[in-house]
Amino acid sequence: MKKLIAASILALAVAYPTTAQNPPFDTPAPIAFLEDLSSGAVLYAKDADRRIPPASMAKMMTVYVAFDLIKKGELKLTDTAEVRPETWKKWHSQGSTMFLAVGETPKVEDLLNGIVTLSGNDACVVLAEKIAGTEEAFVNLMNVQAKKLGLSNSQFGTSNGWPDEGRTFVTARDLAHLAKATIQDHPQLYKQFYSRTSYTWGKTLGAGAAITQGNRDPLLGRVAGADGLKTGHTEEAGYGFTGSAEQNGRRLVMVVAGLTSYNGRAEESVRFMEWGFRSWKPLPIASKGKKIGDIEVQGGGSSTVGVVAPRDLNATVPAGTSPKMTGKLVYLGPVKAPIKAGQHVADLIVETPGMPTQTLPVVADADVGEAGFFRRVWLGLTTLFG
Repeated sequence: MKKLIAASILALAVAYPTTAQNPPFDTPAPIAFLEDLSSGAVLYAKDADRRIPPASMAKMMTVYVAFDLIKKGELKLTDTAEVRPETWKKWHSQGSTMFLAVGETPKVEDLLNGIVTLSGNDACVVLAEKIAGTEEAFVNLMNVQAKKLGLSNSQFGTSNGWPDEGRTFVTARDLAHLAKATIQDHPQLYKQFYSRTSYTWGKTLGAGAAITQGNRDPLLGRVAGADGLKTGHTEEAGYGFTGSAEQNGRRLVMVVAGLTSYNGRAEESVRFMEWGFRSWKPLPIASKGKKIGDIEVQGGGSSTVGVVAPRDLNATVPAGTSPKMTGKLVYLGPVKAPIKAGQHVADLIVETPGMPTQTLPVVADADVGEAGFFRRVWLGLTTLFG
């Protein structure tokens, strides 16, 4: 039976350690969360596990489901969908809209732009019906995907986040995790769709008058490296935003929710993200390829395999400090053979006094094949007789 194993404790102390204290920050947002994806460090959390209505931030899950199907080859950007009269009647003027017309046949690519850039409620439902036949069936796909991603405190009742008497809820921590999954699982699609500043739909595409709408993302053009994700607003939810930016190899994901105005959301989002980059810094832990340790292998040609840093690994610490740190190599093991070089098999858990732990991935440094016949016999005997 596999078990969680802490393989070793590593000294990561710097030459002249200083005390780390979290940089001061406060926000009028009742809910806020900020994570450095490069190190796994949570830089700020305020009521981050409270269940809240996501409003249009729920559309990130609709987009993730579509991205996943595209990656699997089950959906193409060039596939078309039809705007049904019933769908148009319900959604053509209900909240944010892409201004789809009855009988139009937009491509999946058009609908994704309409969802991400324009926050079109109509685009969400048309895409949902294209993928699953009905919005209700598509919502089931959303919830299955949420479980796969580990969004343990979220549930979806609509494809677009329109108020539904509390059936749809999320947390700031789950929204950040969804953003992280979108960026890491679908980097090319994320880059293609999430950083558009505006999108035009209408006459130029063969229907009605052309209408250009801007992206409501408050970070685009205001914070260096900003490239997504999604705003949300209803009377019930207030003004919220899940955003991300990357600077010098550091990627941050932030969530604010429950703000009382459009301008307040914009100002607070920019201030929050800039604080994350300015008040924290990366501290080198291990260069790419550096060996971190060895872990146990089950049923392999070797009983252990070395693990190395897959990239330059950094911890995140308050700017101006170099605190003492320790690292713990943790994995669910023994890891079963076969193992491929570069496979993620363990994590380096970095601990700093007074700060949350940080989790950095490490990978196998070599292939380990399955044990041959005589080694399997030997392993069986050693297991039998201890």
